[in-house]
Amino acid sequence: MLSNKKIAVIGAGNMGGALIGGLLRAKLTAPKNIVASRHNEEALAELKKKWGIRTTTDNTDAAAGADVVILAIKPQVCAQVLSELASVIKPAQLIVSLMAGITTKTIAQKLGQACPVVRAMPNTPCLVDAGATAIAAGAHAHDNDLALAERIFSSVGKVVILPESAMDAVTGLSGTGPVYIFMVIEAMIDGGVKMGLPRKIAAQLAAQTVLGAAKLVIETGKHPAILKDEVTTPGGTAINAIHMLETKGLRSVLIDAIVTATQRSQELSRLYGE
Repeated sequence: MLSNKKIAVIGAGNMGGALIGGLLRAKLTAPKNIVASRHNEEALAELKKKWGIRTTTDNTDAAAGADVVILAIKPQVCAQVLSELASVIKPAQLIVSLMAGITTKTIAQKLGQACPVVRAMPNTPCLVDAGATAIAAGAHAHDNDLALAERIFSSVGKVVILPESAMDAVTGLSGTGPVYIFMVIEAMIDGGVKMGLPRKIAAQLAAQTVLGAAKLVIETGKHPAILKDEVTTPGGTAINAIHMLETKGLRSVLIDAIVTATQRSQELSRLYGE
């Protein structure tokens, strides 16, 4: 599906680099089929050395002639980059956007082409092939376009397909979600240190605990509340810890964080999608 496609990664930073690595590690394509662009020449040199791909500081050079153009850029530079690309993008090219808050309609309008656009929201665990990505098809994208995008992101983790109306919520949940978990891990480490554990050991135990808990949810298919109840014994340590977490409003804080991040994604659309 991808082996004969030319792929351009515009804005090959952390996420763009993660996708390049995932595609090549999974042997879905060859280095000769990938070109990456960004302004940082030193970073491009590292990508070229690591993966053997072609690199350029010219976005139009990268996009011209590509079958798939991945927009791994920030929404703040949406107008500038799409204005650059408008002169070279053709209707047959598949555009895959990683920009938070920017709709497929906006992208097509700024490119001035009725080209297929797929909107994606991955997260940073894509860097270790453990990402969670949601994708949504724009008005001109067909099933084969969606399948192609799904193949790309499945090389770096799990993929779900949703209507575009759900993408801001995805941004608030899984797109921003690693930040919430990093803060939870950090707090757990500090708690362990406060109670006498060496920081290095506390870090190992906290990270492995979060990893193991997530794996239990995924592999057992049980609701997290059931898994919680299974380890909560009468008068034990867990129920006392739960009481404290509920008293401090842990659930409400996390829910509010997701709502706030979702609303910011919607704001980005209004700020940079016009």
